[in-house]
This record gives sequence, C-alpha cells and structure tokens, in this order.
Amino acid sequence: MKNPETNMAKFITILTLIFFLTTKSSAFSPESPTNRRILVLLDDFAIKSSHSMYFKSLQSRGYELDFKLADDPKIALQRYGQYLYDGLILFSPTIDRFGGKINQADVLEFVDSGHDLIIAADVNASDLIREIATDCGVDFDDDSAAVVIDHTSYAVSNTDGDHTLIASDDFIQSDAILGSKKIELQAPVLFRGIGHSLNPANNLVLKILSASPSAYSANPKSKISNVPMLTGSAISLVSVVQARNNARILISGSLSMFSDRFFQSGVQKAGSSTRHEKSGNVQFLTELSKWVLHERGHLKAVNIRHHKVGEADEPSMYRIGDNLEYSVDIHEWSGTSWEPYVANDVQVQFYMMSPYVLKTLATNQKGLYHTSFKVPDVYGVFQFKVEYQRLGYTSLSLAKQIPVRPFRHNEYERFITTRISLLWSMLFNDGWILHLYPSPPLQQVAAVAYLPGR
Repeated sequence: MKNPETNMAKFITILTLIFFLTTKSSAFSPESPTNRRILVLLDDFAIKSSHSMYFKSLQSRGYELDFKLADDPKIALQRYGQYLYDGLILFSPTIDRFGGKINQADVLEFVDSGHDLIIAADVNASDLIREIATDCGVDFDDDSAAVVIDHTSYAVSNTDGDHTLIASDDFIQSDAILGSKKIELQAPVLFRGIGHSLNPANNLVLKILSASPSAYSANPKSKISNVPMLTGSAISLVSVVQARNNARILISGSLSMFSDRFFQSGVQKAGSSTRHEKSGNVQFLTELSKWVLHERGHLKAVNIRHHKVGEADEPSMYRIGDNLEYSVDIHEWSGTSWEPYVANDVQVQFYMMSPYVLKTLATNQKGLYHTSFKVPDVYGVFQFKVEYQRLGYTSLSLAKQIPVRPFRHNEYERFITTRISLLWSMLFNDGWILHLYPSPPLQQVAAVAYLPGR
C-alpha cells in the first residue's frame, strides 16, 4: 500500500507544475503588452546598484526584473517548453559563456520567438557579445581595445583628456521611437564605449544615436598607424532592430551610459558655451526603452470588414462591377491602454498576382479606416491586403481572401440602347421589313421578308 504522504506530495507537485505553466505562459498578453517579466544578466551584482536609476524606471512602469549573474549555472530562458521571460537585458559585456542552459543560439531563438532584447557592450567586450550583435545586424570594431574618440564633439571634463567621453546630440528624428518631447532641450547624451557599424545587407537595423563627422574608433593608448576601421558619422553609438516578427532589439556600445553617474551628470559640449545641468541620458534611454519594450509604436488591427455598398453582411463572393466598402480599426498601445491610431498613409490593395486596386484609407480620427471602390472587370480569387510599414511602428500584414465571379448568362444587358437606331436604318436600307405576328403570352415570333425590286 502506497504511503498517503507520498501520494499527497505527488499531487502537490502536479498542481505546482500546472500553476507554473499557466502563470509563466500567460505573462505576456497581446492585449496588455507592458505586463511582462524581464531577465537581467549582469557581470557583477554591483551593476544593479550603479545602474539603479535605469532599473527603477523600468520597475516603475510595471516590469518585473529578475537579476541574475550571467554565469549563474541555474539560469534558463524556458522551462517545460514555455518561455519564462518576455524580455532579456544583457548588461554583461565581458561574459565569455553564459551559465545554465543559455548559449548564443538560445538568445537568437528567444528573439525569433518574438521577444525583446537589450544589449550593452563596452570596452573589451567578449566575443560572445560581439557575435550576438553581429547576428542582430551590427559589427563592433575588430580591435578589442578600440573606443570612440572625438576631438571636436567631446564632453568638457576636468578628468577626461583623451576625448573618449562623447557628447552626442545626433538623434534619429522619429517621434515613434524617441517620443514627441525633445531630449531635455537637446541636451547631449554622454557616451563612453565602443562604436559599431550597420550591416548594409540588413535593412531592419536603424541608427538611433550617431557619432559626429570628426569621430573615429581607435585605441587611445597607442599611436594610429593605419586608417581606423570606423570613422565619422558612419559610427553608430546606439542602434535598434525591429525584426520581421516585430521583436525589438537595442544595441549600445556603452554600459556606462546607463549608469547613475551619467544620468546625473551635467554636460557641456566642446565648442559650446551652454552647460546643461543634466545630460540627455535619462530621457533618451527611458524613451528608447519604451519603444523597445512596446510601450510605443505597437499597432494592432481589428474588425476587418467588407461588404457591398448599401448592405451590412459580408458576402461569400463578389461579382465584377460590384461596388464595395472595406474598413478596419487600427489602435496603438500607449503604455496603459489602446488608443486610436491616426495616420493618412494606410492603404489597401485588391490583389490577385498584382494589385488591381490601390486605395488610401480615409480615417474618422478615432481609429476607423475605410474606403469604397468598384470591383475590377476581372474574375478570380482576390485578396484584400494591407501591408503597413512605417518607421518606428510594428508592421501590419492583413490579408482576407474573396472570390470574384463573372456575370451569369442571365445578368448581361440584352440590348445596347444606343445602337437601336442604327439597327433600324440598316434593316430598311437593305430592303428588309420586319413583320410581327401574334404569339403565345410572353413570346413573339418575328418574320422577316425581303421585298424584291428594292
């Protein structure tokens, strides 16, 4: 006979497993994109306190952060086939190998599954971090000792004499990514670290913060013998990627720019007489994190409808020449709720192999987009297609299939009224007379006789 305590222990284990799976798998909901858990991997737990302001800004917006050392043997991204987290922050630039059941392929698979990633590299970044960044579409300087140097756009400092403390204000111009508020009246962002270039074959990566034309990447402790690998505005300090599955990635060449010290520092750019009491780091990185974690620029489309003009029900097919109406509701996540998305560049295609109709949708400024058009004189299987891609926003790819039939045999017009007069003149000119004889109801028999001598 089995021990009742053993049976009870097994029962509790099963209940715990069920609870674990249901809670972890439902951590992220498309209806509430900000209700999420984030794993933070650190080189040292000291980073948790030295970068506390950045972490607190995330926690204040409802994120649950799980801090682990990057080489912790117990860390894992998923368990029992379910992901434990919806975002990953790598503040471990020197880690050579992750602990537990995480490797480079797991991080990339995490992104491929639709999750978000933040990477902060730094001087002497490990090959592991560099390879992950390369797979995401950016390439750090091959020289592990190289940092970004700028003798023109550096931050004025009593201690920094090698001009590696960069004061950059070359931001991307996008309200969707950085918000509508200007970065602290254009206060420069402090940056000290390594630069990277964008892979020209990857059109999904965007440069968010650029170096000035006078910047270059080199080892500040040695003389330059060759032309630096990275120079000028081609150097990206901070970049982002939005994958085709709408997962988002932030890549920075500086871990220090997230630190409390840089957040609280004043800044004066070389050549400027203006000294800002506070750097632009706080606002820049806070607003950027909102975009990376889908608090902004996240769209959804619902209530896709189409029907004939004057009707309400969606038909199973259309006939060539029908007049129809198409509409869709589009909303944007504001961080707390879904708000109407307003734009004037949303288009719908009536598509079969190629678009036969392309219409820009009108909007009522409340999220409803609509249009009407006439079905083209071509029959086959068509699609209503909306392929919407706009800088800083998640892409929308909507498709709804509908067949289009030709006229039936009893739907064609029997006479062309404009040709009746021509028909009569032809008959009389040729000497033909048309005689109509009485016939059964609803029918008439026509007899045509030819008059000789005409």
